[in-house]
Formats: sequence, C-alpha cells, structure tokens
Amino acid sequence: MDPKKSLKVVDLFAGCGGLSLGLENAGFFPVFVNELNDDARRTYIENRKEINPLLKESAFHAADVKSMVASESYVKSLERRFKSEFQFGHGELDLLVGGPPCQGFSGIGHRRSYSVEKEQLPSNHLFQDMAALVHRLRPRAFLFENVRGLLHAKWNDGGEKGDIWKQVFQTFSGLKDYRVAYRLVFAKDYGVPQNRPRVLMVGIRKDVKSPLLADSDSVDAVERGFLPPPNGRQHAPHPIELLGDLVDDKYANGGATLVYPKAATTAIQRWLRTPREGGSPLRKGASVTEHEYSKHSPKIVEKFQAMIDNGGIVPEKFRTKKFAQRVLPLKWGDEGPTITATSLPDDYVHFSQPRILTVREWARLQMFPDWYQFEGKRSTGGIRRAGNPREGVFDREVPKYTQIGNAVPVGLAQAVGEHLAKILRP
Repeated sequence: MDPKKSLKVVDLFAGCGGLSLGLENAGFFPVFVNELNDDARRTYIENRKEINPLLKESAFHAADVKSMVASESYVKSLERRFKSEFQFGHGELDLLVGGPPCQGFSGIGHRRSYSVEKEQLPSNHLFQDMAALVHRLRPRAFLFENVRGLLHAKWNDGGEKGDIWKQVFQTFSGLKDYRVAYRLVFAKDYGVPQNRPRVLMVGIRKDVKSPLLADSDSVDAVERGFLPPPNGRQHAPHPIELLGDLVDDKYANGGATLVYPKAATTAIQRWLRTPREGGSPLRKGASVTEHEYSKHSPKIVEKFQAMIDNGGIVPEKFRTKKFAQRVLPLKWGDEGPTITATSLPDDYVHFSQPRILTVREWARLQMFPDWYQFEGKRSTGGIRRAGNPREGVFDREVPKYTQIGNAVPVGLAQAVGEHLAKILRP
C-alpha cells in the first residue's frame, strides 16, 4: 500500500480493526488510531506495523478520545505530524470514521451489563467527542457506525423512544459545511455471511463534488448517494463454503488444530488463506492460527451433538433459561444469512462438530483473513467482560472473541469504502 497514492483515514474507537481493514482493502491508508482497550489497540497496531510502522508510536495512536478533545493543542500538534509524515494539512484528511462503544445501546449488551439508565453510561456520550474531532480536523468525509438499537433507545425510562438517536443525528448534522444522511443497513446485503444490522451515518463536506452524490435533502444515505445500494445478498458465502476447509476430522475436545486440515476449495476460502503480501493461498498442511477448541464437559458435548442430530432443536432434557443457542447451518435459506456474531462465542454451535466455533472461525464470520492475528485472552466472562455500571465499574476485558464480535464486518466496510473512495478521489 503506497501512502502517497492512498486516501487517508483516521479511525476512532477502532476496536480490533474490522472497519479499517475493509477501508484499507478499498484503498484507504490508516494514519491514526484511537482505541481505549489495550488488547484491541494492540491487535489493530500489530496487524498494520508493516504498512504503517508509525502507528506503533504514541504520536499516532491514543487510548482516550476525551483527552484528545480536552486538549486545545492536541489536534494542532496532530495535524503538524500529519503534514510532516504524510504531507497533508488541515482540512485535507480524506476520511474520519468511528463507532463509539455500543454496549449501552445494544439490547444484548445492555441486558448483560446490568441495567442502569443509558444517560449514566459514559460511553453513550462519546459521539459528542467524535463530532468535536470532525469539527476540528475537518475531514472531507466522516462515517459513524453503531448498532440498530441506537435508533430506538431512550436516555431513561421517562424519555421518548428514539431520543438518543435524535440527539446524535442533530449533533452531526449541525456540523458546519457538511451534508449528513444515514441508513440502517444489513451486512448480508453486501455479501457478508451475517445478517448484522448496523446504523451507518455519512457526512460529506459541501465542497466535495461527485456525480455519485444526489441533489437531494433526503436523510437516506443510499438515496443521497452517500452509501452504496445493497446488492450482494446472493453472494454471501454459506457456512460450509466459508469454514469447510477448517473442519478437522481428527479434532480433540479442548485441543487445537495447528495446520490447515484441508485444501481451500471455494473462492472465499482461497481469499481468506492468501497472505497479506499476496501470492498463492496457503496449502493443506500450512500453519493456521487461532484454531483452538474450547474444553466442553461431556454433558455439553452430548447436548451439542443432539442439537446437530435434531436439526438444531435443543432436546427437552437439555433446555435451560440461558440465551438460546443455535446450530450454525451448512447453508443459508432463501433469506440469506440469519445470524449475527456477538461478543459471546457460545451463541452458536458448529454445523458438524459438537463444539462452539474457534477464534479463527469466528473471525471468518466477520471476514477477517487468516493472516489477521488477535492479541489478549482467548475468552473471559461475567463481571470481567460486562463491567458493573451499578457499582461504577465501566472497565471491561475485551478478549479475542469479543474483539471480533464487536467489529464491523470487513466485507461491509470494504463495500462502503469502495463507494466513498469513488466519491473522494478527484
């Protein structure tokens, strides 16, 4: 990737880098990353140390976005560094993107994080910091993404349904010199093997001209030409097409598969197994990472096998009050992908083996290629993952499964990035 020929992007609340990776595939070059969690930030930087080694330096990454906004001199200093290293000045950044943490807006995330009023969660106000940085950096375009629940959430029990989104949209649409529109999109409509609804809001600076932009005041981002129209549902790979080459017939409960057990046989498998530097897809017997199996008890193995044998139905004797688990199908139905990868890997059972998915399989559902590596713990649970807002505990562990589940699907990000690149390129 040549930084001189690439469009430049700043990624806020970047997580492990799904959004950035899709944008990079579309021709964008990351010049700065913000991510609060140490492990997720390490994942982001470690996977980009070859294309942009400067990201490892403290001058080009930050943990706390609020400290960036609070310092009047920070942005000016950052822009000087951009000018020195990447030769672009104030108002010349191509794109700023961000997905403020969504646990307070997500139905599942909020339910599993102890119930408190959403206005009490500090992370629910980070959109204001993102808007402040858009105002100060004046990128040619910005992209805000979040969960569907944001559209209907209210600040407190006495609030009006949707009042959070109303404030978010007003904040960004009130930015001077930007045209702003949004759309609830479904990842499967862009060729991703998940349903995964996401709210995408795009702002295009008024001096950016493109034949793709419609002369309209609509707030629908697709109608305005800010986002690509959905057209890829029929191209979303089936689970067997996506994961079939990772099925190890000799796998052991609690063990690991260290090499590819099968050759790549589908286009998506070949793409996922292609090294970052290019070349041929990795062959059968080549090393594969993150393909370790959870250690399930005999009763759980029996339950999972019964679910597989009974078309996904949980036999009566195994039913509990826990969130319903589902067997990942071999193939999607007529409506396309029906699942959404979450932060909990035990939501889904493998389609042919009595186990949950490995980190590598989980990553493939989000369309991370196999060369992408994840930092931190494999998994965690309880208070460590959810925090306890009732007690003022907002810190959360973000293990590998959670990093992946929280990410923007790479394929969705690439589709959006390719469209924005056409708008932004002269």
